[in-house]
Amino acid sequence: MHNTSFRSLLTTALIALAFGFGGAALWSATGLGHAQTRSYLLENPDILPEMAENFQKQQARERLADIADEVIAPFPGAVLGNPEGSVTLVEFTDYSCGYCRMSTEHVAELVAKNPDLRVVVREWPILGTDQAAQMALAAAQQGKFTQFHEEMFLAGPPSENAIMKAAAAAGLDLAKAQEFIASRAADYELAKNAELARKLGFGGTPSWVIGDQVFEGAVGEAKLQEAIDAAQAS
Repeated sequence: MHNTSFRSLLTTALIALAFGFGGAALWSATGLGHAQTRSYLLENPDILPEMAENFQKQQARERLADIADEVIAPFPGAVLGNPEGSVTLVEFTDYSCGYCRMSTEHVAELVAKNPDLRVVVREWPILGTDQAAQMALAAAQQGKFTQFHEEMFLAGPPSENAIMKAAAAAGLDLAKAQEFIASRAADYELAKNAELARKLGFGGTPSWVIGDQVFEGAVGEAKLQEAIDAAQAS
């Protein structure tokens, strides 16, 4: 009896680690934690990470379902690739993020390989200043988002000097850009992106949405291409 109780507590603890304590309570309350299932999981603990991943994917799909249209609708001009493409990849990005910088090459390769791909960029500056993201939105308004986006990541960490350098390289009208930034339209967009990220459960950048799939982190070109292929097939 003592051993059975200990095994039950151990299994519930593992479920708590995998799914959170709410999932553990549900596990215990619904009868899923009966003896046969507990024994199987205790003998095969390697399946718990896979269970956790699938559970998290299911939760992400449910969160996305209510806001999908809003997530894939870009700030006007803040798009890479084919603006009219039928497949949309959404990237939440931050110019202060080294992993975002690393991912720019992957996105460029995906755009080159998938002529029907539209990449919606959602500026989400969570690591540092908002200034680079504000200037990026100003560039989008002037039809020069791609140029600024690329130059900003090449310029290094988003210091004021780096932002001005990227803006000059992209050919921005700085007076119009500053007027746009002063209008607070950029601040509204950044707040909106932060709220969308919160609703999707994102904790950092880069984060991605394509079809009904949600990813977080620098997942690599191959995984994103798999998601693109799945979206095209659906």
